[in-house]
Amino acid sequence: MPELVRHHDGTLFRDLNHNGTMEPYEDPRLPVEDRVTDLLARMTPEEKAGLLCHGRMLAGDREPYRSGAELIGERHINHFAMMQVPSPGEMARWNNHVQDLAAATRLGIPVTLSSDPRHGVVSNPATAHTGGGFSPGPEPIGLAATDDPVLVEEFARAVAGELRAVGIRLALHPMADLATEPRWARISGTFGEDADRAGRMLAAYVRGMQGDSLASGVACMTKHFPGHGPQADGEDSHFARGKWQAFSGNNLEQHLKPFEAALGAGTAQMMTCYSIPGGSGLPEVGASFSREAITGLLRERLGFDGVVCSDFNVLTGLDIPGLGELPPRNWGVEHLSLTEQLLKLLDAGVDQLGGETRTALLIDAVRDGSVTEDRIDASARRILRDKFRLGLFEDPYVDPEAAETLVGSPATRELGRRAQRRSLVRLTPAGAR
Repeated sequence: MPELVRHHDGTLFRDLNHNGTMEPYEDPRLPVEDRVTDLLARMTPEEKAGLLCHGRMLAGDREPYRSGAELIGERHINHFAMMQVPSPGEMARWNNHVQDLAAATRLGIPVTLSSDPRHGVVSNPATAHTGGGFSPGPEPIGLAATDDPVLVEEFARAVAGELRAVGIRLALHPMADLATEPRWARISGTFGEDADRAGRMLAAYVRGMQGDSLASGVACMTKHFPGHGPQADGEDSHFARGKWQAFSGNNLEQHLKPFEAALGAGTAQMMTCYSIPGGSGLPEVGASFSREAITGLLRERLGFDGVVCSDFNVLTGLDIPGLGELPPRNWGVEHLSLTEQLLKLLDAGVDQLGGETRTALLIDAVRDGSVTEDRIDASARRILRDKFRLGLFEDPYVDPEAAETLVGSPATRELGRRAQRRSLVRLTPAGAR
């Protein structure tokens, strides 16, 4: 099939006669797998390597998360997590700018913009964000407290509508982790400690976010497989002192229940956990490096064939402006070389490297024979599949004026307040009436 060119308004053109004359092209809506196979066959190893990196972005092309010609045009990266989001109209215009950069590349593969949660009250540069004019609502722990899947699905659908309006098509949430360690600082991002309730709420959240099809919704990247909740001593796994988990009483199966519920609801993607799952029976390496966790447990036992992304920066560190530098979260494999760690990630079954932009690592591994191109193709296929399912190849652009009207609308803000009121729980002493 001749190569396609996308104009800024989303219209597709192709060179029908192979003479450089571009003519309008009507999408035949071939099955997604056929479209993936066709595009994958035309990609270079460098372009495939770009697909396997999920970088970070600040609107406005500011350092240290540059997002312009180099990352998109030269490194072929087309997945970015938004670290800061400006006003709805400005964010929508930024999405369109980024999509123009992508449309100018050889194959015109559109960019997928992602984000951590933005509709709560917690603001943490490593886990969640506020700002951007989004309608606030309860944190996930509050949504769980409603014990109302219908309300949770309604709220999630509204969240997805606001994210889509500004160009964010992939949610780096929900968290399927159980809040079994009261000292852990991320309990507000979970749906509680009860695996059955968490499963009900997660399934409703995923259904609301993703809609009837990804083309009308926002893809969910459920995290952090196989369960981030039982952090030893409640420590933060972004730091070396939090590298261990403590699955007590052989209770891994309990922690898997919410993930199974998310899978049953059709979650598009999964993110792995930083920590070493001590007491789980799995190898004592971070989950991103564990073939037993990803290929054995997630893919073979639970039947998941979607995109698996490592949690961010397991290979290289991260500089957070104003806060300092975080080390690579390569827990359990610190003794291995960078190349050996990359190979272990790929062998485990990871498709995408969260937070990474060093495409040369992947390209060199293919060139020296450490990794086959077929292995890269397996991950690239899953990643492209979701881009097609999201409808990004049809139209990745958004309307800035519509975004200004939809995001933070009175109706959605009232929905957030209604969910917040429903989340209030009255505690009474045992035996009291």
